[in-house]
Amino acid sequence: MVSRIYSSCVVGIDAYELTAEVDIGSGLPGFNIVGLPDMAIKESRDRIKAAIKNSGFSFPAKKIIVNLAPADIKKEGASFDLPIALAILSTEDVIDSSLLQQYLFLGELSLDGRVKPVKGVLPIAMALKDMGKKYLILPRKNSKEAAVIREIETYPVDTLKETVDFINKKISIKPEEMNVEAAFKRNSKYKIDFSDVKGQEHVKRGLEVAAAGSHNVLLIGPPGSGKSMLAKRLPTILSEMTLEEGLETSEIHSVAGILPPNKFLIGTRPFRSPHHTISDAALLGGGTNPVPGEISLAHNGVLFMDELPEFRRNVLEVLRLPMEDGSVTVARVANTVTYPAKFMLVGAMNPCPCGHFTDPKRECHCSPFKIQNYLSRISGPLLDRIDIHLEVPRLKYEHLTDKRRGEPSEDIRKRVDKAREIQKGRYKNESVIFNAHLESKELEKYCLLDKEAEDLLKLAILELGISARAYDKILKVSRTIADLEGKEVIEAHHVSEAISYRSLDRNLWG
Repeated sequence: MVSRIYSSCVVGIDAYELTAEVDIGSGLPGFNIVGLPDMAIKESRDRIKAAIKNSGFSFPAKKIIVNLAPADIKKEGASFDLPIALAILSTEDVIDSSLLQQYLFLGELSLDGRVKPVKGVLPIAMALKDMGKKYLILPRKNSKEAAVIREIETYPVDTLKETVDFINKKISIKPEEMNVEAAFKRNSKYKIDFSDVKGQEHVKRGLEVAAAGSHNVLLIGPPGSGKSMLAKRLPTILSEMTLEEGLETSEIHSVAGILPPNKFLIGTRPFRSPHHTISDAALLGGGTNPVPGEISLAHNGVLFMDELPEFRRNVLEVLRLPMEDGSVTVARVANTVTYPAKFMLVGAMNPCPCGHFTDPKRECHCSPFKIQNYLSRISGPLLDRIDIHLEVPRLKYEHLTDKRRGEPSEDIRKRVDKAREIQKGRYKNESVIFNAHLESKELEKYCLLDKEAEDLLKLAILELGISARAYDKILKVSRTIADLEGKEVIEAHHVSEAISYRSLDRNLWG
């Protein structure tokens, strides 16, 4: 006898319908699972057998073959324990198989029959409607995550026995309910604020410009000057996440299995800060069974790379393509997956190996050769993708002891939002959204300079040592500064401020 039950598997961040087919026939007792299962699924045989017995049911001493279809998709994880167990019980007439067809099942089984939570529930819930299903039965700890999707009904269960009784209509389970708007609003509060930062007005202004135009930033300063503190507060001045962005971000974190407990809908922009010893696979995503990397976990938010020159060269170079495409494709022998990766890059570094080259209070012992060698660890092509270089000086005593609080993030965000709305209206018929993404053709069309601005830019290139590759960056940043002031034509003081944000191009390090 063959029994079929429906489940789902996730490849990348896309969910696919999966059918667990169970055939029980005559022959020597055995339990085989086919259909490209990974080791976690193969080991489920013992979990399922113990869970069925410890739930008060008898396990058939027959030849059991389980097929996970479609057979050409690699399956991983323990989320198929519950559907396989139910399919086996259906062949023994413990459950009416006709009652199973309207549901989709997910869940890992413990040896005593309890149903344990699994990863990747949110993308499955989002795809359920396209699968022609409306009802989802899954572990209680995953139920609120799935209940974010209003178009489906989510039934939380705690044990295999409870699941069987519910399907057989011996008990009733109330569908999980969730006020999505209230949960999103509740999760949209930041615990930190720009008002916590003392001094560094020039740096805060530069980060405001970066946020307004979605420009990548490099912070350069001695140890203890506040680079990390400033970077952590950048998400608080970016535009508030929309519900659509929150769902998209939560989907990636769900697949990675890192959604915070009791917070199943992300409402704040992600801030990811990988250590400089990270591998390129961990940064991009990958592994034998690909999982999202740090750049995808930073989607719709900020990727902060502290001590940027300390990252391995190959790790830094793999950033270049995702920064342009807004996505990353991971190719493996078994399959190829694509993860979204739209993020703002914020790098931080010391001005020299010892960190004290620009520090007026500490003497630097690094030779010019050492300094240049240190700076050259960041390749030109990567620097080409960073529009703003900000010098972060050591704080003075009067700033440290100042009791006044700085400007709050909310006030800065209002100006950022206004500038971003101008850009969205200007580029509504273009392929770009923000100034940072302008190409040469769009620069000529939208970055109009008055006479004084043209003369100043010419002077910067000829007299101040501004490199040719920095020309486009200065235009983009000038366009953003003008947008913050609501000006359509770029003026000289806009260009002057943009030039001040290109310290590495002004040869300040020799």
